[in-house]
Amino acid sequence: MGKLTTHVLDTANGVPGCDIRVKLFRITDQGSQLIKTVTTNFDGRTDSPLLETADFEVGKYELIFYTASYFTQKGVDLGNVPFLDDISIRFGINDQNSHYHVPLLCSPYSFSTYRGS
Repeated sequence: MGKLTTHVLDTANGVPGCDIRVKLFRITDQGSQLIKTVTTNFDGRTDSPLLETADFEVGKYELIFYTASYFTQKGVDLGNVPFLDDISIRFGINDQNSHYHVPLLCSPYSFSTYRGS
């Protein structure tokens, strides 16, 4: 069976993004369904896969990373309205037997992602 994992890298400071709240949603024609809320650990990773075994299904998903509070705690002045308050990544899972890894590389003003392994 496949699984879904993630991690966060703070590219502005060159460190793992620890203590960042992450929400996982399943996206359907009826809307978004919250599956799980987790917080990244000291290494910027979740302590366990976000999805695995029977919960790992083909479909459309969304990860939301709450990065503004992380950068504020790091002492970054984001102003009254942060440029990136939370970062949303929508992606598809097509193979229930594969490992889908969705990393987030972020700073207060930019982000990128890719399908990792």
